[in-house]
Amino acid sequence: MEYCLEAKSLCKQYGHFKALNGLSMRVPRGAIYGFVGRNGAGKTTLLRVICGLQKPDGGEYLLFGTKNESADIYKVRRRMGAVVETPSIYAEMTAEENLRMQYHVLGLPSLENIGELLQLVGLSNTGRKKARNFSLGMRQRLGIAVALCGNPDFLVLDEPVNGLDPQGIVEIRELILRLNREHGITVLISSHILDELSRLATHYGFIDGGTIVKEISAEELNAACRKCVRLTVSDTGVLCRVLDRMEQEYQILSDSEADIYGETNISQLISALGAEGCEVIPLHEHDESLESYYINLMGGGRHD
Repeated sequence: MEYCLEAKSLCKQYGHFKALNGLSMRVPRGAIYGFVGRNGAGKTTLLRVICGLQKPDGGEYLLFGTKNESADIYKVRRRMGAVVETPSIYAEMTAEENLRMQYHVLGLPSLENIGELLQLVGLSNTGRKKARNFSLGMRQRLGIAVALCGNPDFLVLDEPVNGLDPQGIVEIRELILRLNREHGITVLISSHILDELSRLATHYGFIDGGTIVKEISAEELNAACRKCVRLTVSDTGVLCRVLDRMEQEYQILSDSEADIYGETNISQLISALGAEGCEVIPLHEHDESLESYYINLMGGGRHD
């Protein structure tokens, strides 16, 4: 498998605080990689390091197979576009003027693709309106357009839907999906809005304390979060015997609770349990979300 980014034992320290603590991760080419963690877990520090805004104190990373200490890393980094922390836009310029400025900064000779780029991010009709008068969602999309000026293969976005209203979130989501599916751009998204991330990501990396706790594909996560029937019974010993006879896959959660996976004949199950004097109290379908998976992975507690 090819990777846009490979981080190996990355470290970054501010005084006594280890923002990155031996972090290792791999972002597959063509993926939408959801980078998940609490505030202060090291997400933005990692993004700043791979974008060349800060140097690591230890370890290394590779962009498209080129090591960060290589003389060619600056050329390779031109294949990246990024919006880290806040969009890099000029508030007193129009959307088109912002893109013209970025083309000039990058030394791009032709401006002919600016119209297409504005249309791609949904800003082709903003005319002479200054960026300072844009909504938050429009500014975020303009920031993404600026990041796309160099026609990157790899796009890094730091909390792209943070603070947006529902319509703004939908617009950013559709734009990211379009960039990935129609333009083949690999996207690394740092986000704490887990429900929204679950609608986008093909891969996930969970970070805590400056290190990656787990990397998992969306397929693997869906399997881990699969639907089941959760029920509470008066006797889990009886439940185990009945489910074993029915060759049903299950997991005992406590002295009274269990999850049953796969197709389940509920009527047959309740009848068999009743015949052995086991009472079923509540019963409902249960589908673990990305949020609950994350909280369980991190050992509980509030996420930011």
